[in-house]
Amino acid sequence: MTSIHRIFEFSLYNDVVRNLVQSGESHNQLGDGWAEQRYIQIKAEDEEKAHQELLRRYPEHIGFVVTSVVELFD
Repeated sequence: MTSIHRIFEFSLYNDVVRNLVQSGESHNQLGDGWAEQRYIQIKAEDEEKAHQELLRRYPEHIGFVVTSVVELFD
């Protein structure tokens, strides 16, 4: 059985990095670029599974904040 994968694009930033950059400091593991919005594409069967995968890679408990998600179409 073949599953159909869709592409979801999430925008996110890291709040911890953003706060550090605003105070003139840097995070010890994440680059300053994470203070700004980034766009990450995830392939998944549905939006819920895509969101789960995103949070696995970019967990909220270390400061990642998702601001939007859109499904991309050809």
